[in-house]
Amino acid sequence: MSWSVGQVAAFAGVTVRTLHHYDEIGLLVPGGRSHAGHRRYGDDDLDRLQQILFYRELGFPLDEVAALLDDPDTDPREHLRRRHRLLTARIHRLQEMAAAVETAMEAKKMGINLTPEEKFEVFGDHDPDQYAEEVEQRWGDTDAYRESQRKAASYTKDDWKRINDELNTVHARVGELLGRGVPPDSEEAMDAAEEHRRLITANHYTCSHEMHTCLGEMYVADERFTAFYEAIRPGLAVYLRDAILANAARNG
Repeated sequence: MSWSVGQVAAFAGVTVRTLHHYDEIGLLVPGGRSHAGHRRYGDDDLDRLQQILFYRELGFPLDEVAALLDDPDTDPREHLRRRHRLLTARIHRLQEMAAAVETAMEAKKMGINLTPEEKFEVFGDHDPDQYAEEVEQRWGDTDAYRESQRKAASYTKDDWKRINDELNTVHARVGELLGRGVPPDSEEAMDAAEEHRRLITANHYTCSHEMHTCLGEMYVADERFTAFYEAIRPGLAVYLRDAILANAARNG
């Protein structure tokens, strides 16, 4: 079975021009031609295209992609192992970026008194100031916002690092419970949710169980928070929300 260049472009999510270019430079030469001379792609061609697109997604230039795929000393299993290593590294990096975004979003509910250099050291390349206007519009007239502003004004770089580490520890704990299949209304999950609430109270603002449930719902409703938790472990946003709700009911 074979496919035309248009069909391959459609289900691979690339342009026909891209496939033509890959053919012209010898990166992906279709295995067949129609009677009219048109390109026809077979299963092996599609497998190679999948590998090309994977390496391109990771930022490899085309000449390096060609060298990797045409290495005579590399068998298909080694390609899979290499792709697995690269993908695992990418996932780890994305999780770190997501954690930085989460810390930034939480921090901007309260204001940050750091130099640009310190902000970069604590939050990486995600500037927490980008959320300042939104946070003030949503919570600016609340006691929680004013309390968080007062606390944040006194925090140093080391304070923010500690807060970030504490939050990451709780998130990892909740993710581990989800991974083990522990129900969100179990004692372990509710205790983890309670620790999450206590960290917010200790570091940011007084977070009642009622307010905590509102945060839990926001983690699911706001795609930015959802993306952060999904990057840690798929399903974590809903799982944490459910654990928070169960913990609030336990303490109701």
